[in-house]
Amino acid sequence: MTEKAEDRKPLLSKKIDKFFTGLADAWNFVRRFFKEVFVPPYEFKEVIHQCYRIGVESLPLIALTGFIVGIVFTNQSRPSLANFGATSWLPSLISIAVVRAMGPLVTALIAAGKVGSSIGAEIGSMKVTEQIDAMEVSATNPFKFLVVTRVLATTFMIPVLVMFTDFVALMGSFLSVSANENVSIITFFVEVFGAISFLDIISSVLKALLFGFTIGIVGCYKGYNSSKGTEGVGRAANAAVVMAMFLIFIEELLVLQIVNAIRAF
Repeated sequence: MTEKAEDRKPLLSKKIDKFFTGLADAWNFVRRFFKEVFVPPYEFKEVIHQCYRIGVESLPLIALTGFIVGIVFTNQSRPSLANFGATSWLPSLISIAVVRAMGPLVTALIAAGKVGSSIGAEIGSMKVTEQIDAMEVSATNPFKFLVVTRVLATTFMIPVLVMFTDFVALMGSFLSVSANENVSIITFFVEVFGAISFLDIISSVLKALLFGFTIGIVGCYKGYNSSKGTEGVGRAANAAVVMAMFLIFIEELLVLQIVNAIRAF
């Protein structure tokens, strides 16, 4: 038993060392981003190109998901409110749920799966095929061209996608409500905007910015540090999705606590 315990100690120690080494590498990666983002030259064309890829190419999937979420949540909430004779509260309930939580969270999770994996695989394949080394030899800053542009694009575009998701989800909810309660679109949106506050909108945008930055920086970090050939590229894409989703849930919890504390005052 003593020998087995002694054999496990080096393995446990290596795992602990690897964990804290990874945290240090991630911190240095984030710190380098904030250092590079303010230093010229600025890759505006690449940022716009990445915004198009992340924003426009994600619209169909985001629109379909948001529309289904609005209809499903409305249909799930109606029976519960009907038991209390409060189906007229549906627009207010849906608007609060979508704007405060569901819109940013659903958009971020979909983007983490689509955009995060794409960034991790793309940069990982460039790392494996030594294209990043070739960029350094040709006097191009690969970190600024590959990492900074993509992180900025995700940070800018996720809030836009969140607002689009909110709108589509509310339209899906309106179709469900109007089909059952015969509510006009003007009445529906008057109740929708009457239920949300300025703090709800600000917190939603701030969460979207934070989620976008997380998706971009995690995808770039996993891809930039991938190894072991094509297998490493697959692992980088998978790790980018898993880690981004995990951090998104953690950030959602932290922001929720902060917003609730502000609302309590």
